[in-house]
Amino acid sequence: MEAGLSEHTLSAYRSDLNRFGRWLAGRGSDLLQAGRADLMEYLAYRSSGKASSAARGLSSLRRFYRFQVREGRRQDDPTARIDSPRLGRPLPKALSEDEVEALLAAPDTGTALGLRDRTLLELVYACGLRVSELVALELPRLNLRQGVVRVTGKGGKERLVPLGEEAAAWVERYLDEARPALLRGRVSDHLFPGRGGAPLTRQACWYRIKRYALAAGIRSPISPHTLRHAFATHLLNHGADLRVVQLLLGHSDLSTTQIYTHVARARLQELHGRHHPRG
Repeated sequence: MEAGLSEHTLSAYRSDLNRFGRWLAGRGSDLLQAGRADLMEYLAYRSSGKASSAARGLSSLRRFYRFQVREGRRQDDPTARIDSPRLGRPLPKALSEDEVEALLAAPDTGTALGLRDRTLLELVYACGLRVSELVALELPRLNLRQGVVRVTGKGGKERLVPLGEEAAAWVERYLDEARPALLRGRVSDHLFPGRGGAPLTRQACWYRIKRYALAAGIRSPISPHTLRHAFATHLLNHGADLRVVQLLLGHSDLSTTQIYTHVARARLQELHGRHHPRG
């Protein structure tokens, strides 16, 4: 029951079990005597709350009863034939293409810092990078002649992602004009070094992107991941194959990428309704 679980999770599980135990006590029963009918009635009673809370509560009970069966205290697991509540998966928020253009144009490229930030934004959008992948990028990972970047993603998995001509041009300009000025004679392999040559932090990236979003008039919540969502959605809107987008994003499972088809479909339906004479 306790192996590998955090104290926070254990506390939540104890709370779930205590709640179910009190409910059973009011009916003259207890945890070890409860049957499937008791659990179904209890879950129906609890169904007025959040689906995520109900799912966690059932997970707590599953762990408890499986443990009791292993220990020989029960012969059966009353949760065995109970399905978990279906949890709706939130759709990612994607910027429109016009909003992305406004965001990319927000930094003042007449300054070294602004040129760095424009390059950073271009790279995230052109390659669909996670912010952790962005800040970890090192110069040897870039091949401007071939127009690709080698990205190390989750689990240490590597993938090659095309830069695109626009992003490659900004990277080249940044390397020539801004990066030496920002380093001030220091040496660093990081593409986007922060103070002292160490990699730029994720928090700094988040702050800069939110700042430029406000300057661009974007009022919806935004994060570095928002540009990654826009990258995937815009590719699909323009006819990219889902498996290609999966490879570019570095998803190990296609089902993770499929959520973007819902975003793209919603966008296409909106455009159809707005512009088609019979929409």
